[in-house]
Amino acid sequence: MSSKTSNVAKQVMWNRLISVVEEQAQALVRTAFSTSVREAGDLSAGVYDTQGRMLAQAVTGTPGHVNAMADAVPHFIRRLGVDNIFEGDVYITNDPWEGTGHLHDITVVTPSFHDAELVGFFACTAHIVDIGGRGFGADANSVYEEGLYIPIMKLTERGRIDTTLINIIRGNVREPDQLIGDVYALSTCNEIGHRRLIDMMQEFNLDSLQEIAEFILDNSRRATLERINALPAKTANGEMRIDGFSRPIDLKVHLTFEKDRILCDFAGTSGLDKKGINVPLVYTKAYACYALKCAIAPEIPNNAASLAPFEITAPVNSIVNAVHPAPVALRHVIGHMIPDTVYDALDKMLPNTVPAEGAGCLCNFQVSLRPRTDDVETDEDKAARDAAVRSEVLTFNSGGSGARPSQDGMNATAFPSGVMTMPIEATEHVGPVIIWRKELRPDSGGAGQYRGGLGQYMEVGAVEGHEFDFQAMFDRVDHPARGRQGGADGAPTEIRQDDMTPMKGKGKQFVPHGRRVVLSFPGGAGYGAASDRDPELVRRDLAHGYISAQACMRDYGFSQAEVDKVLNAVKRGENYS
Repeated sequence: MSSKTSNVAKQVMWNRLISVVEEQAQALVRTAFSTSVREAGDLSAGVYDTQGRMLAQAVTGTPGHVNAMADAVPHFIRRLGVDNIFEGDVYITNDPWEGTGHLHDITVVTPSFHDAELVGFFACTAHIVDIGGRGFGADANSVYEEGLYIPIMKLTERGRIDTTLINIIRGNVREPDQLIGDVYALSTCNEIGHRRLIDMMQEFNLDSLQEIAEFILDNSRRATLERINALPAKTANGEMRIDGFSRPIDLKVHLTFEKDRILCDFAGTSGLDKKGINVPLVYTKAYACYALKCAIAPEIPNNAASLAPFEITAPVNSIVNAVHPAPVALRHVIGHMIPDTVYDALDKMLPNTVPAEGAGCLCNFQVSLRPRTDDVETDEDKAARDAAVRSEVLTFNSGGSGARPSQDGMNATAFPSGVMTMPIEATEHVGPVIIWRKELRPDSGGAGQYRGGLGQYMEVGAVEGHEFDFQAMFDRVDHPARGRQGGADGAPTEIRQDDMTPMKGKGKQFVPHGRRVVLSFPGGAGYGAASDRDPELVRRDLAHGYISAQACMRDYGFSQAEVDKVLNAVKRGENYS
């Protein structure tokens, strides 16, 4: 690149890098075996300079992966050594503390060479359905029980794959074809990113990425600091109580605006839990940075420089700074609550800026299906049992997001993860599970001037001949989303079997043949007083079935006559206004 290259040309190259990594991510979506990647987008992709600094990230992906992966590539460089990085190499790990927070995330890093010189790295992460051990859930007492650990190592050296590693992985997981397919998909998407990068470098006659890297990082740093330094010098505390595993967890944060930085300290937060809901600091940093960046500098692209001014600290062996060998499989259950905790403090510093609390963590569950083990009598039952198969089915679902200062919350939409709700058809395709019901949950969004987003109803069972273990990964059972500025709380999570047998919000639980699991996912909280809501929006909610007639009268003061007028108009197909 010439020293006379204009800033406009450099901006074009920056935009080109973003498109390169988005193509990288989309290639992973198209080729991945796991439904969590293909259908839910639980992945990330990015490009890095030779020092391991993230230059650009894909739009597709989750903050927990992307922001954690920003710290991961330097670990690869340090562990492997710069003299041991060769053209044709591919590196791999699922280290929770040097990757993205738990063993169920595979991170693959590929060095990119141009004219035999190292010019950067591509990295990607995907959540895989099974990594062995106890399976995806909070039941383990240490990380050793949670599955196969892959240290930072070479998957491929100079183009030759390590078949011994592949065989070890295959021999330790329940879904070997699926997992190995995902590993190859991760490696391939990095290769696609590399090819597009080389095309770009040849087009712009670049020998290295150094100059464009400095342009990206300098401008991102400057823009982020401008936003931070325009804020008033303030400090505030935020807190939230959530369900935890067997006891409530208190999340606490102290937020400080200073010159050139924002300090976010989680001192006072609960200590480690005995079960796998603990969070490595890298994941805590990922979601705390995301929350702050969304509120303060949302338009500035994510990279190493735009993240650097947000300094996140937490006491060692608190639940948000778990160190080895703490169990961390469900680190997302706590980690996804971090933004709302930060926003509790931020609302006191920047009023009318942040949303009310939402469902927070994803409403995930995993179903481990097998042939029924109870006594069978009829030939038909025996045939169904004999035809039954073992299978692991993981599905991602969402509650409602919190209402915003000027808009309603989003229904069945995951914030902060951004992971998509998986279609029923995709879930049922991968195993003998049946989703009998999946629909929005009326009245679950908290009332307010702006209503919280709705949660969902789901009813889950198995194909005839099967029984299953149901691995619950929920929160908000005992501590629903809290309203802001006078808004009402969202509805809590509810879980039971269809015969009214109660179930727990977390942990593996047996469901016998013929039974179903009935789920009510939480709603987001409301923002502002319900008395200030536009009556036309109330009528719309009633007409669409988002709120019941009872809620319309109880929360928004409508009369029975007004409710009947709307509902009768809907029945006649007329305008309900």
